[in-house]
Amino acid sequence: MSKSSESKKDPAWQYARMVNRQNLSKFICNFCDKEMNDGVYRVKQHLAGGYKNVVACKKCPSHVKDEIKDYMSQKSQSKVQLRMVPDFDEMDNDDDDDDEILEINQHGKGLFLLKVLPVENKEGPMDVYFTPDPEVAVQNRKAKGKQTRIDDNDPSKKVLRDRALVWFSRWMYDTGIPFNVVNYNSFGPMAEAFGQYGPGMKPPSYHEVRVPYLQKEVDHSNKTMEDHKKDWVTYGCSLMADGRKDKRNRALINFLVNCPRGSMYIESVDASSLSKDANKMFELLDNFVERIGEANVVQVVTDSASAIVLAG
Repeated sequence: MSKSSESKKDPAWQYARMVNRQNLSKFICNFCDKEMNDGVYRVKQHLAGGYKNVVACKKCPSHVKDEIKDYMSQKSQSKVQLRMVPDFDEMDNDDDDDDEILEINQHGKGLFLLKVLPVENKEGPMDVYFTPDPEVAVQNRKAKGKQTRIDDNDPSKKVLRDRALVWFSRWMYDTGIPFNVVNYNSFGPMAEAFGQYGPGMKPPSYHEVRVPYLQKEVDHSNKTMEDHKKDWVTYGCSLMADGRKDKRNRALINFLVNCPRGSMYIESVDASSLSKDANKMFELLDNFVERIGEANVVQVVTDSASAIVLAG
């Protein structure tokens, strides 16, 4: 838009002057010589008075003050009625929006303003609280079935997804991770969380996955265990013991508890010195029944080893 034709109709241009013609945000009041930032709109607030965080001009004549107030009132009403986007001069720049780029070019006598809008909106802290939980987002997507989404028909999204899968698959091949990890329940929410962050995410470090986030997962497991324990009391549960040999040929027994919420691993015990002794095996099983609660254990499920049968 031409500043000499359209914007100069604004009366504020008569009562303030630009500090630098290459900077449309700085003006000096003709009455009190106060220097102001944030464009002509701030000048009008300064002249009219009565605005928060804007010092009113003490030397502004009353007829000028009335003229500015009438102009601002008319512009405000016309925008509401016509639902017009405000001109640059009418925009309140109190938010200091850094995403807006202004370029000023001098062509002959006219001063032209080029307003360049950002390609993407910048997310703020509030977006974090309204971003859906990754696990919930994945569950909702599965509940909708195989409905076609907008992204599925977007060629650019297909290219970006293909690029992401190339690098993810290459990482799997480099590390020797089994292919079936993509079927884990935690895999979908992980991919969703990365997508919600967007470009530029810093990858996790060796220390982060080894110390702070391992502790976070321990805390999460303990919280999950508390939910299971509530179900043990309400519905009852099954104690499960499964023996196996490790690489050092030790006889290990894995203890788990099953309830309607699912199976939860409790502990692994080295039973190398106990596996042949029925009395010792009974004491071991009885100890876990006591830990879980006798009133909660409906049954004990084990393999058919002779010492276990005698312990039963």
